[in-house]
Amino acid sequence: MAGLVLVRQRPGTAKGVIFITLEDETGICNVIVWQNVYQRFRRAVVAGRLLRVTGKIQREGKVVHVIAQHIEDISGLLDRLTGPDDITATKAAENRG
Repeated sequence: MAGLVLVRQRPGTAKGVIFITLEDETGICNVIVWQNVYQRFRRAVVAGRLLRVTGKIQREGKVVHVIAQHIEDISGLLDRLTGPDDITATKAAENRG
């Protein structure tokens, strides 16, 4: 699955587990990142705005999680969603703010 990163959480009680909430056009997905996966894909987990995650689906009642096995930062694709004029306007607004 792929989606925009809404939230990253690393609770102190989670023993090194990171929780990422992703959103795509169909809704929200919770991703569980175990410490060994985090170590391999740290840069994507920490800095990615748009992630592609592959893994195993875990269901507990109506709650569905993806246990991440591979995480890829595909944030570069976000630039394709806007035209050059939109990017220039966004950068100008950021420089003012």
